[in-house]
Amino acid sequence: LGDELQERKLTMLGTVRKNKPELPSEILKMQGRPLHSSKFAFTEKTTLVSYCPKRNKNVLVMSTMHKDASLSTREDMKPQMILDYNATKGGVDNLDKVTATYSCQRKTARWPLVVFYNIVDVSAYNAYVLNIRASRPIAIQKVSRDGDRGREEVMEQKKTKNTKNTMRPTKKSETARE
Repeated sequence: LGDELQERKLTMLGTVRKNKPELPSEILKMQGRPLHSSKFAFTEKTTLVSYCPKRNKNVLVMSTMHKDASLSTREDMKPQMILDYNATKGGVDNLDKVTATYSCQRKTARWPLVVFYNIVDVSAYNAYVLNIRASRPIAIQKVSRDGDRGREEVMEQKKTKNTKNTMRPTKKSETARE
């Protein structure tokens, strides 16, 4: 997958399951590893890191965009690959959460149906996002060289609109009593 993405000038960054036979055994070993330690494995196009956040637990992350073994200066010494993954994983996690909550999937042993149900779920979520974006009102603001002055003008316009609405003429019955 990484090679195909590289051919299309795309990069990949994601977690790897520990049960893959292609993984080196040195990356998977947890005995005797200190807390917050990292082990890196490099190929021509990919980088793999095994990070130990807790005792006897490791996190495997693979990347085609990172080429070095850079670590953060934080106390936990996380690799830069993991920090980048954590910063960008929100959209996928949100998609997984929403499609799991509102799903049209059914139990089936036929893989084409599983793929079809997944496409329908993702398409429904995309339609929802587009609908929300399309129905959101766009605020038109005056553009000026001084951004603060432009905001002040918009706020002044809003204040004048609010004062016009509060100064309504009295009802006929109220004027008749006076």
